[in-house]
Amino acid sequence: MQLAKRIEKLPPYLFVQISKKIAEKKAQGIDVISFGIGDPDIPTPPHVIKRLCQAARDPTNHRYPETEGLPELRKAIAEWYHQRFGISLNPDKEVLPLIGSKEGIGHIALCFIDPGDIALVPDPAYPVYAIGTMFAGGESYFMPLIEKNGFLPDLDTIPAWVAQKAKLMWISYPNNPTAAIADLDFFEKVVAFAKRHDIVVCHDGPYTEVAFDGYKPVSFLQVKGAKDISVEFHSCSKSYNMTGWRIGMAVGNEKIVNALMRVKSNLDTGVPQAIQHAAIAALLGNQDCIAEHNAIYQRRRDKVVKTLKKLGLKVNTPKASLYVWAKIPKGYTSFDFCTRLLDEAAVVVTPGTGYGKYGEGYIRLSLTTPDDRVKEGLARLEKLAKKF
Repeated sequence: MQLAKRIEKLPPYLFVQISKKIAEKKAQGIDVISFGIGDPDIPTPPHVIKRLCQAARDPTNHRYPETEGLPELRKAIAEWYHQRFGISLNPDKEVLPLIGSKEGIGHIALCFIDPGDIALVPDPAYPVYAIGTMFAGGESYFMPLIEKNGFLPDLDTIPAWVAQKAKLMWISYPNNPTAAIADLDFFEKVVAFAKRHDIVVCHDGPYTEVAFDGYKPVSFLQVKGAKDISVEFHSCSKSYNMTGWRIGMAVGNEKIVNALMRVKSNLDTGVPQAIQHAAIAALLGNQDCIAEHNAIYQRRRDKVVKTLKKLGLKVNTPKASLYVWAKIPKGYTSFDFCTRLLDEAAVVVTPGTGYGKYGEGYIRLSLTTPDDRVKEGLARLEKLAKKF
């Protein structure tokens, strides 16, 4: 049996490795506290669960869903975008529900990348951007996200020959893993660059509703002309704590959305309809839950930042996202530092290199650990403070 070369090139998915390490420690009877995976611990809002249960009892929702999703859901997504960002979307042509945004992110390269084509991919970044490119037969040109540039890609350093061959560009703000933010001025530069080189922009924006200290993230589609060349991925996962329900969306340029729909129609059969009804309830229902969740995350953020500084790590207090991105002390690699925290404190954090080579020297901590476990985990870390 000979596997396809794409499978042989495929690294183990980062969070599968983390889960395996946690399981190994637990098998040894060790109480492990994980700050590794960005999976909200706060329950899905009650009114969303109520609508899900109601819809699940309706036999019409037991059959195959349509690939393009319920018209009511597409309208709800368009309405939410208009209320939140002032963006007008045609629900029939510019909105596509997804089985979680990861599904669309993984498949969009199939719409534009042929063998030999290039995708511009940030580094560090969510691994699926590069993996989707590889599956389509393309190559990733990595755009370094470094601290002195505010973890924004420097478009001026992209070689002309690379820009000429590039078909896609990935950006993501608020950013995973760095928690960096971007303003409309930067997005305007991206639009101008993409139009100059005929590049499709994919903006991954699932963290726009997770923000602190009064900050309100923006949408890429708010920039004039952005819809001409882009699609934005969003999700109910982080906004409404619906990671397990797998419901997201792609919105933007009609041709891009249609191309992704054509891929989807040949590979899946859409989002279960009961979950679509739950998403409608989330998007159109009372939004107070978002502020309530963010208040919890902000309290955790402040505690995590304070402890990391005691350990001698350099931390910029994040204004958005579910993550804290911290620079580790000199003398360690990211992997070695994470290993030490796991071995000496039974605390799991994610090495920056899990997101690319420019993540070296950093670790990422998620704010999605329950409060009592946050307290215990940080207490363990503080006991190590004198050793660093």
